Amino acid sequence: MESDGTRDTHGAGAGPVPRAAVPPQGSAVPPRPTRAPDAAPAGARPGYPPQPGQPGSPVADWLDDPRPVAEPGIWRHRYRLPKAARQEQRLAPVTVVGFLVPLAAGLLLWSLWKHGSIPYQWAVLRLLTPSDWWWGGTTSPKGYQGAEAITVEGGVFFALLVYAMARLGSWADIIRHLVTGRAQPARALIAALGALATLALVFPSAFGLGWDALPVQDPLFSLIVLISGDYTVFASRLLTYGLYALITLLVLWPFARVGGWWSLVKDVAAARERAKSPDDAARPVTDRKPSQWPDLREAGQHEAADVLTAALRAGHMNDVDCVRIDGMWARARAEARIPSFTATVLSDGAAAWTHPSGQRDLPGREGRHDLPAGQVRIGRWTQGDRTPLAYGGAGAALGPETLATSLLAVGPAGSGKTRHLVRPVVESLGLHALAGRCAVVVVCAAGTPLGPDSAYDVVVRLGDPASVHDLDPYAESQDPDEAAAFLAEALMGDLDTTSGTRAVTALAQLLGPYRAAYGRFPTLTVLRELLEGEPSALNALRAALAPEQHSGMRRELDARARQFGTPGDPGPMLADRLAVLDRPVFAKFFGADERQARPFSLRAVAHHPLRVRVDLPERGHEEAARIVTRLLLAQFDVAASVGGRSHFACLVLDDASAAVTGESVRRVQRLRSRNAGVVLVLRTVGDVPEPLHGPLYAAVGCRMAFSGVTTWDGGRFAEAWGTQWVETKDIAQHTVFADQPMTRLIHALRKLVTGKTVTTEAVTVRQVERERWSASELAHGVPPGHAVLSLTTVRGEHAPPLLVDLRS
Repeated sequence: MESDGTRDTHGAGAGPVPRAAVPPQGSAVPPRPTRAPDAAPAGARPGYPPQPGQPGSPVADWLDDPRPVAEPGIWRHRYRLPKAARQEQRLAPVTVVGFLVPLAAGLLLWSLWKHGSIPYQWAVLRLLTPSDWWWGGTTSPKGYQGAEAITVEGGVFFALLVYAMARLGSWADIIRHLVTGRAQPARALIAALGALATLALVFPSAFGLGWDALPVQDPLFSLIVLISGDYTVFASRLLTYGLYALITLLVLWPFARVGGWWSLVKDVAAARERAKSPDDAARPVTDRKPSQWPDLREAGQHEAADVLTAALRAGHMNDVDCVRIDGMWARARAEARIPSFTATVLSDGAAAWTHPSGQRDLPGREGRHDLPAGQVRIGRWTQGDRTPLAYGGAGAALGPETLATSLLAVGPAGSGKTRHLVRPVVESLGLHALAGRCAVVVVCAAGTPLGPDSAYDVVVRLGDPASVHDLDPYAESQDPDEAAAFLAEALMGDLDTTSGTRAVTALAQLLGPYRAAYGRFPTLTVLRELLEGEPSALNALRAALAPEQHSGMRRELDARARQFGTPGDPGPMLADRLAVLDRPVFAKFFGADERQARPFSLRAVAHHPLRVRVDLPERGHEEAARIVTRLLLAQFDVAASVGGRSHFACLVLDDASAAVTGESVRRVQRLRSRNAGVVLVLRTVGDVPEPLHGPLYAAVGCRMAFSGVTTWDGGRFAEAWGTQWVETKDIAQHTVFADQPMTRLIHALRKLVTGKTVTTEAVTVRQVERERWSASELAHGVPPGHAVLSLTTVRGEHAPPLLVDLRS
């Protein structure tokens, strides 16, 4: 508990996360910087490079590695889009052709229009203009009106032609690929070059060019002449230059939108305003590398940033420290506590806000974790026809954004559920807990290899006299109805013979009076006696409720007493189930009076980033383990509903076969909106009542089918994953029958030489709807060490069911 974990090996695997290598006895506070925070060292470029004598550490280099935004489930650390996907982003030939063909057609039509070769070209003009503008039977203008009308008509035709080319051609795809898909300032620069070229075509004389101008300026001026009746209107320079300015703005407006000029101008203006502030006047350009803590520098906290940078370069920080301090910085900014943040960093350095356990890393961690991205790698997406190009060959990863939608994993014993899924996920959540971002509760059988006890803050070993912690069956609840609800779910949730509402009412009628009389809830032994109607227990409780202020509770107790012996009384069934926990092996557990262990309440995960492991009893206590599992899931739902929690909470059930009930499925559905999730692991879906199969698959957002599932289990996954449209090709061969003698002779010779009849092929291409994964493919087509995984994030992003190699 005293070690920070920096001496532990990181485990096998390519590209492990580097961690600090400082002796635990050493000071965690690095030396003060040797220069002023606002002055760059002599001879150094702006941006706070590493100090002389402090070479870049592996942790800093790892922190600076790129983590581009990717599809859900893709390992983002150093991710690069596969070559096939990059080629797919290129312009398709059909897109280029779709751009060039309308352009060529438009140029041809404009050329024909300029030469007057289009039929009925002047019919509209003659129809809309007075006949005295033209010489009889011709389109030759008599005066200036006819000439200006021809110019206006040419401008209208040109505008319609450009609009038609843009609509019919692939102009939007071309612009998206060449301009809008680029980052600033390249996007704005390309749009500016396009605007400059267009202005040169509209105003060639202004650029000293000799070609004819596009019909934009002249049609507008001609229209004003026709409206005003003469040319004297252009004697006003204000009007003339105003029209030029208007035309220029109309030409530049679409390029400004495409190039994002306004947002770029705002960013530049904001940067200049920050540069003019007194605090930032002498500050150099901030290095955007994460190892230089650019957010702190931009907020003016240069001294704190220098302390953290020095600690990182000196090897005094690991990935957990970086993420923990970054999270506290985000909270400090949100809560306007920046001075307190700076003071803590200057005082404690890399050890600031260390987890209450004193640990800064997990002992003996094995998985590949990327805490800045919040991911743990569990394998590699395989390449194949089903796999999208962006996923092919990339790492497969899970994180809180996907676990918050809950995960269901199904696979037979030995398929690798614990080794390839539960262990990495639990380890990742433990690291997030050390960084203050997560609380994790793991429920497993005793002896399950999910890390040493030192990797947890609380370890509850039910039935083991050496257990340091006990489990509070009431989860520190103050409400008898709430406590009765999750007790009834634990005791009777898997039974259809007894109404859940009647069980809750029966328990509440005993818990409420007992708490009113004694100020606490009864132990399980006393509760069992009350459920069985033991006269001594009931008389003692009734005597304790003698004061007048407990009259309402006496009525509750009398109502419970009247139900004893009735056909629908749930009390005997509850007592029988409770007797499973009221055994000598559990005599000092579940809040017994003589128990000296510290009781643990699951409600604590709502207030603290705890790492909890509950070891279930085995060897003859399977029913007790199932009851405790249902109890923990019900209590976790109550704990997750506590408001004011900023960290993610996750419950991992290594064997959830007994936890899936109608009420628990509804509880799982509510967790997504509460920043919480569960991981449910099953050996087979057959362990779940059949009416709950559909609701269970609908309640979780992530589903995982391991190698070796049965066709019945695979059928449920196939129904949940649905169908998709695929393109199929049917090739049919038809024998060719010749009518001419010469043709028959040639066919006979060909058949004699090749041994095959002359045929023709008929290819039929169609779209059909097929299952993404069939039950047979899941049962027989998934290789050992593989699984099929589909993901959903809390933002609604989806990853289709794809094959994952868990050994990569």
